Amino acid sequence: MFKYLPHTEEDIKQMLEVIGINSLDDLFSEIPSELLGREVDLPASHSELEIHQRFAELAAKNKILTPFVGAGAYDHYTPSVINHIIQRQEFLTAYTPYQPEISQGTLQYIFEYQSIICELTGMHVSNASMYDGATATAEAMFMATHVRKRNKILISKTVNPNIIKVVETYALYKGLTVDFIEEDNGITSVEDFKAKNSQEYAGIIVQNPNFYGIVEDYSMYRSILDETKGLFIMNHDISALSILKTPAKYGVDIAVGDGQTLGIPLSFGGPYIGYMATTKKLMRKLPGRICGVTEDTEGKRAYVLTLQAREQHIRREKANSNICSNQSLIALFVTVYTAIMGKQGIKEAQINSVNATHYLYEEITKLPKFSKVYDHDFFKDCLIETTLDPEVINNELYKEGILGPLSLGKYDESKKQMLLFSATEKRTKKEIDKLVSILGAL
Repeated sequence: MFKYLPHTEEDIKQMLEVIGINSLDDLFSEIPSELLGREVDLPASHSELEIHQRFAELAAKNKILTPFVGAGAYDHYTPSVINHIIQRQEFLTAYTPYQPEISQGTLQYIFEYQSIICELTGMHVSNASMYDGATATAEAMFMATHVRKRNKILISKTVNPNIIKVVETYALYKGLTVDFIEEDNGITSVEDFKAKNSQEYAGIIVQNPNFYGIVEDYSMYRSILDETKGLFIMNHDISALSILKTPAKYGVDIAVGDGQTLGIPLSFGGPYIGYMATTKKLMRKLPGRICGVTEDTEGKRAYVLTLQAREQHIRREKANSNICSNQSLIALFVTVYTAIMGKQGIKEAQINSVNATHYLYEEITKLPKFSKVYDHDFFKDCLIETTLDPEVINNELYKEGILGPLSLGKYDESKKQMLLFSATEKRTKKEIDKLVSILGAL
């Protein structure tokens, strides 16, 4: 036995008797024998210099592309100072602040992160701990069904299909039913919502701007839900709230989404951070944790964990989620980005993104084999139909160092010729003109 293993021979013997096996080897009996005892082809040890050279070789295999696709993850500018701040020693190991007396810095920036989310959404209270926008939306479904004690939820078909899949997966293993509100010309059908809304459903999940980038008007939804006491859940691009009508003004009960658009690099898909904000009335049903500010015994400002509704801290049967890991480092990233950019900076980044996307849209739809799909206001995603082969388009763009649009055929074969483009404040006129020129040549 190794000295760092705490179990004695007698301990192991008793454990094996309880689970009904004779030896530790029996624990691995399910593994095929041909996989056991095989030589593993691991490289020999390397010096530090050799390791740097090896990883440089691997990194060189990555092709750096200029992205013209969004669909939930956007190539926004990241001020370089952020990486210097978050790599400070006290932040690199940021995690759950179990001991507030030695975690004041971490608690403070989580508190400030929550304050930023509340200011952008207009909601009363925000938590910290959501992994990304999709899982935050699924957690909001748990919250709504738990509050209303109903096991069904409605979701608009204009919500990002990837978010829908996550919601459906969460629902499946919780015994919940997800039903859909049809789309009508690219937006959620109010008439279909009116027809399907009933006291069977805990509420509805919508997205704004929706999957197609269209800015929807949800003004009527609050009064429709009030008839059945349903909850209103809205997934929102958080940075777009610097310009668009807030969830609070729509009468939303739970606002969710991804914080990636607040300067977080694409990073091959993560890590990102989900946000969740709600009303005072529903505050105690929020998963995760809420940081607050108070005074210590000497009258000095002190930060604390005000509310923790996860299953480790309350009776398990009363918890509607077991979300626990704290996205603390990414919350710090969002906090620093927002502080550096300020209200005007965030707003300007979004206006420039909208302008770039609209310029892209107008230039592409002038081409003979490309046309508009919907005639609605859109933000920084736009849907364009083509008579060309989407795969050929993306292959040609890839050759020129461009990550091309998303073909909706990935989700619906009937929409294979529809392409979802996007541009942010990082896309220059020169880059857009190059893209249009390649498409025109096709």
